[in-house]
Amino acid sequence: QVQLVESGGGSVQVGGSLRLSCAASGINVATNIGMGWYRQAPGKERELVARVSNDRTITYGDAVKGRFTISKTIGENKVYLQMNSLKPEDTGTYYCNRGTSWGQGTQVTVSS
Repeated sequence: QVQLVESGGGSVQVGGSLRLSCAASGINVATNIGMGWYRQAPGKERELVARVSNDRTITYGDAVKGRFTISKTIGENKVYLQMNSLKPEDTGTYYCNRGTSWGQGTQVTVSS
């Protein structure tokens, strides 16, 4: 059974930075499936933040382009999200995704 465990969330002021990590276990390392990050704010739908596809194509949500950077080391079952120049609208629960599996989420709060 695939398990995804996020870490690195927290509270930060506007303009600050955070780095999220997601570790996957219980996977077949020979199966190359994309991983990524999504977020959900209260009262809003879950949206794409960034993801690395199985061919290593990187896609960012429009709201985070130029501020967030996703990385995934080849052969390592981890994906990272470096978040810079954080804004209050970045507040929400951030979820790691791999195929049909989701992590429990980690909270990010940006205050002004």
